[in-house]
Amino acid sequence: MEILRYKSKFAEPAIIHSIAGSLRRGQVAVLPTDTIYGLSCLADDSAAVRRIYRLKKRSAHKPLIILVSSVGMLKKYVFLSKKQAVILKKIWGPGSRPTTVILKHRGRLAPELTASSDGLAVRLPKSELLIKIVRAVKKPLVSTSLNLSGEESVRDLKRLAEIFPLPGQKPDLVLDNGPARRRKASRLVDLRWADKPKILRR
Repeated sequence: MEILRYKSKFAEPAIIHSIAGSLRRGQVAVLPTDTIYGLSCLADDSAAVRRIYRLKKRSAHKPLIILVSSVGMLKKYVFLSKKQAVILKKIWGPGSRPTTVILKHRGRLAPELTASSDGLAVRLPKSELLIKIVRAVKKPLVSTSLNLSGEESVRDLKRLAEIFPLPGQKPDLVLDNGPARRRKASRLVDLRWADKPKILRR
């Protein structure tokens, strides 16, 4: 498990390049997000997605969130009506809190992500670091909380050895930016039916 450390909000280009290369090779990375630390991989890499499920001991019936770098990228993977786009502009606008939305997917990413449903959970991150990583790999990233399923999310990376004690059953790369700044995961809104948006997690 390789650990990269940096202290600022903005990672150096060399760090972005290293993370992007690791993800392209099918590896699983621990990344700081705009909420809590998360486990990430390329969203079209089924083998890497399945590995995240195994690392977290997460049920395959529970879907995962993906991150995009823009609404333009989002449209490649979900159906987005004009009405949904208007709502999304408000939800993801400047000053808004980190929010994940569920929209009907186009079936272009790893099928494991959606747990056999028609919905895909997507977030446009507030973190410039994450946006740069997504732009570098030119694909959405999986992002799921760094924890074992059902347990509290990890804010302090010193606990990684405790959570993943077995050799060969650890993330490949860790980007350490100190303790997570937020304790709560993102708000979750189901936007599949634009006339009746439903808040699933506040």
